[in-house]
Amino acid sequence: MQRRFALKAVLATGALAVVTACAPAEPQAPDIVQIASTNDDFSTLVTALQAADLVETLQGEGPFTVFAPTNAAFEKLPAGTVETLLMPENQAQLAEILTYHVVPGAVTSAQLAGQRLSTATVQGTEVHIDGTGEMVTVEGANVILADIEASNGVIHVIDSVIMP
Repeated sequence: MQRRFALKAVLATGALAVVTACAPAEPQAPDIVQIASTNDDFSTLVTALQAADLVETLQGEGPFTVFAPTNAAFEKLPAGTVETLLMPENQAQLAEILTYHVVPGAVTSAQLAGQRLSTATVQGTEVHIDGTGEMVTVEGANVILADIEASNGVIHVIDSVIMP
């Protein structure tokens, strides 16, 4: 009798292990680049990240806070600016501009509310953030959508491209 019980217990444990192994894993939240890539409003940003060879960096562990300009933000730049920056010979300049939009760590809008501060960017210089008004601004650009959570940080959508 005990052998049958032991055999049933072993079989049940084995069946449970098989079911667990076949069960779908928890879906992981998309990373910053995956989120940007699936949103048409960021097609210029994604193209720029590719041209600057920053895709792999922003798919890294992070965490990062990205102040992401929309296509409309890029359109505000003087005519021909984006096209010029996307040229291979301007890769370093483009990377400098894009990394100026990235702050180490995951910073939410709640952490910025009511604060005025300067913080270092991945580019190396500081960016000025003002959360004391009705809207958070970064170097004068308005945060128009905040706290898009990614697996490796947070995205805040801004309405202008900021320049170092």
